[in-house]
Amino acid sequence: MTTQLHCDEYDELSRGSYFFGGFGMAPGVMSGVPSWMPGIRLADPNVGPAGDTLVCIFLRGGIDGLNVIVPHGDDEYYRQRPTLAIPRPGDAQASVVDLDGFFGLHPMLEPLHAIYEAGSLAVVHATGSPDDSHSHFQAMAAMERGVFAGGTYSGWLARHLATYDTGNSSALRAMAVGEMLPLSLSGTPATALQSLSEYRLAADDNAATLLGHLYQGKDDLLSQAARQTLDTLRALRLAEAETREVQGRAYPETDFGRAMHTVADLLDMDVGVEVACVDLDGWDTHAGQGAVEGFMATNLDNLAQGLTAFYEDMGPRMGNITVLVMSEFGRRVRENAALGTDHGTGNMLLLMGDGLNGGQVHSTWPGLHPEQQTGPGDLTITVDYRHILAEITLKRLNNPRIAEVFPGFETEDLGIAKPRA
Repeated sequence: MTTQLHCDEYDELSRGSYFFGGFGMAPGVMSGVPSWMPGIRLADPNVGPAGDTLVCIFLRGGIDGLNVIVPHGDDEYYRQRPTLAIPRPGDAQASVVDLDGFFGLHPMLEPLHAIYEAGSLAVVHATGSPDDSHSHFQAMAAMERGVFAGGTYSGWLARHLATYDTGNSSALRAMAVGEMLPLSLSGTPATALQSLSEYRLAADDNAATLLGHLYQGKDDLLSQAARQTLDTLRALRLAEAETREVQGRAYPETDFGRAMHTVADLLDMDVGVEVACVDLDGWDTHAGQGAVEGFMATNLDNLAQGLTAFYEDMGPRMGNITVLVMSEFGRRVRENAALGTDHGTGNMLLLMGDGLNGGQVHSTWPGLHPEQQTGPGDLTITVDYRHILAEITLKRLNNPRIAEVFPGFETEDLGIAKPRA
């Protein structure tokens, strides 16, 4: 497990961390401790998040949103993609799963259809970031920061947590399942772990006690991180002893399935998680992308199975959980000569939870004719993704300080989320 407190550029993370006893602190740590920084206690069971727990899933590599949420009612889609287009509903054994007569799901996403029909899956299409660099690194950095002016290096989730003190002092208030923290959490104390079972203390209890004494009474950030990490590890070891039966279907035996299972376990433990981040990569489909079969279809099956297992497992808890699925950019409308798709801009975004106006595709569709595209052949963005994040932050996370979370941005209510009661 890595407890990181960082506020510099995302590339700082790649330069390594200083590790001792299972914790690490990234270079460029904050020199002061703000009042909203979580302490080393786990959550008081009587004090919890005032809003939903947000599970943010980032699809790294730029997913082809046109083959995820397929505009099968737009004839131009089939003209631009003679090989990669997903057959219209009913035209083949594996075809689009219709949603509203115009848009539909890739057939590998069929498990999500029941969630959509229940009103707990909302789709936004033709959305994305104003960044048009077509660079993975730059697009991810821009999207996770949520700002497009220089001088702001914190992430949008970090600013949300910094401006909304829920009284939650859990070491796991903000966490990510993976080797490092995403840029969206840059600027706030957060914990990165890969699984519960892998992060038992390798040393015995006496060694852990000695480590605790070593850092006891010291106020420097390294000592604070050490004590927080040891307390978190102890708490996770105790919680892990309690077995929990998964509700609904099994999680897929993949890194993503295990990550979603870990998030579900932590939420079931009530250890104070307010934000949980999960990455799923493998979406850079320049060549051999495939249509109803192929490596993108396999990745979509993994995504659908993991999301559906999490939804079924959480059951009634989904009234207090919002899942956000996003990617740094979409792909170009026309398929390329390598039977893949190149970097674009406009894309789709998914939201899952019982607090949404789901069961519909929210979109101002721009069309796919070459004259309706932007840049080198991209799906035109008609909804800035920050409108969506701001609405979720306000209505579901209960944070009214939107101007500080998304500075300099005039937000608009799209009617995607329901206000919490």
